[in-house]
Amino acid sequence: MTLSAPALRNDDFTAMRQAMVASQLRTTAVTDPRVVTAMAEVPRERFVPAHAVSVAYMDRPIDLGQGRALNVPLATARLLVQARLLPTDRVLLIGAAGGYAAAVLASLVAEVVAVEALPALAAHAREAMAGTPNVTVIEGPLEHGHPEGAPYDVLIVDGAIEELPSTLAGQVKDGGRIVSGVIERGVFRLASGTHRGAATALTPFADIDSVRLPGFARPRGFTF
Repeated sequence: MTLSAPALRNDDFTAMRQAMVASQLRTTAVTDPRVVTAMAEVPRERFVPAHAVSVAYMDRPIDLGQGRALNVPLATARLLVQARLLPTDRVLLIGAAGGYAAAVLASLVAEVVAVEALPALAAHAREAMAGTPNVTVIEGPLEHGHPEGAPYDVLIVDGAIEELPSTLAGQVKDGGRIVSGVIERGVFRLASGTHRGAATALTPFADIDSVRLPGFARPRGFTF
């Protein structure tokens, strides 16, 4: 006879969430108490596949299938802190995955437009975010964003990219804030910047791994 592992209870998830906050966030420059409080309250297990609920709070990416993964809690938290979020902000979130980052943002800002390319993940995010009126999940290419809702106060790319398209940066209002994971010569970092006119430069602020997002590869030069 094969014995099944005991099912996790709400108390178990609460304990794991508190451990995540204590060991992964408070010790690593996650200094905005609003971000810490939000991540201490949002049930991360609701936003991952059933097979991954037991590892929802570990400090590693969670496989979501089809080449996608949920970002590690620390990377998401540092991006949110660096974005200097205001309660009045309208945020464009790229890489919604199952909806976790959008759920955290929902209690911090006025409106979240969360873009996800994979239909299954977008559907999961919509279901998990049901009853959250200030979050809209958009299904479409990540690199396209959602220009119909522009301009946004903040652009958050919850993953690592090689290049930020000007068409995406242009959806942020002049003086708006942009935070993202970046890949530079194979090295993963977190970066931030301000959108000014036609120019947007991202400056790394932390050497922290984040999950790679599709659709943002830098064009390769010709080789002879």
